[in-house]
Amino acid sequence: MADMEKAAAQVKQYLSFEVGGTDFGVPILKVKEILQYETVTRVPGTPPAVRGVINVRGAVVPVVDLAIKFGKAEVAATKRTCVLVVETRSQDEVLTLGVIADAVSEVVDLGPDDIEPAPSFGTGLKLEHITGMGKAGRGFVILLDIDRVLLSSEAELALVAAALGGPAGKDAAHAGAHA
Repeated sequence: MADMEKAAAQVKQYLSFEVGGTDFGVPILKVKEILQYETVTRVPGTPPAVRGVINVRGAVVPVVDLAIKFGKAEVAATKRTCVLVVETRSQDEVLTLGVIADAVSEVVDLGPDDIEPAPSFGTGLKLEHITGMGKAGRGFVILLDIDRVLLSSEAELALVAAALGGPAGKDAAHAGAHA
């Protein structure tokens, strides 16, 4: 009985989703919510992979297009396109970012025996972004380290958005208007 409990404790859940015809997965605990894709406000001067920002209950949330981030072409939005709102870490900050997915597939339970090491070639991704290859049915789900995928200019953009949308950012903007 203890072995069954130990095995169950090692099983982790991943949200699987599709981007550019490839199945990816992120730990379910990183996903705050899944939103239907709607209009994204483009922000001039942002990196190409940053589609823009969305309003999530009054918060400015940068939206990243993983297809572009991984060197693929931007895919036109369909009725299945959605935004995964994820929490990621950058240094000591917890950041909220949106990630565009062509479609969300399912939540998959993966134990240690269901995860193979990342391949050394052929994925088109930097290997530090991949934590492993999850066995899902007859295929694989590329398991992403979403913190590493989004660490870069997108994370810096989120810090700026947080500063502008947070109390300190509003106070600074208000003080600047009266100076």
